[in-house]
Amino acid sequence: MHDMNKTAAQFGSAIALCRKVFTAKLKDYGASWRLMRPQSITDQIYIKANRVRSLEVKGESWVGEGILPEFVAMVNYGIIGLIQLEKGYSDTKDITADEAIALYDKYMDATYTLMLAKNHDYDEAWRLMRVSSYTDLILTKLMRTKEIENNHGQTVVSEGIDANYMDIINYAVFGIIKLTEESEQQ
Repeated sequence: MHDMNKTAAQFGSAIALCRKVFTAKLKDYGASWRLMRPQSITDQIYIKANRVRSLEVKGESWVGEGILPEFVAMVNYGIIGLIQLEKGYSDTKDITADEAIALYDKYMDATYTLMLAKNHDYDEAWRLMRVSSYTDLILTKLMRTKEIENNHGQTVVSEGIDANYMDIINYAVFGIIKLTEESEQQ
């Protein structure tokens, strides 16, 4: 049995990093993402995950940005996706920064609660996985999400888009934790 308190602390640190980036971008751009339809958010997360996979395979980056910022972006776009699923997309930036942060916190808390429950049931199996496996699982979840979107949100026995976004967020947070651990050990 692993230390669940360590996981909670590490998850909290990773969430704080993601929230800091989200808040900074909110100051720069406002809630411009309110114009994005959920399908566009799914595609944006796919671009980020695909870039991570490409970097993992090639082992180098020509633009000098590493994998960690891409996992942060996947977390933040996943939260934005959950917000858009609830509120629908807009034709304008129709929420204030404070409202956006409150919605961010609401969905991050729900995602964190899901992680704690799954982590308990799976006994921290994520710690035994490679970061590249998180990438592959995220890409798989994105393909599933695209299929659900193509079927207008209808599923027969599967979880919906929101559950896939939450799983993507959690795998990306695990990636942030692992990459942070690796950089601290160097």
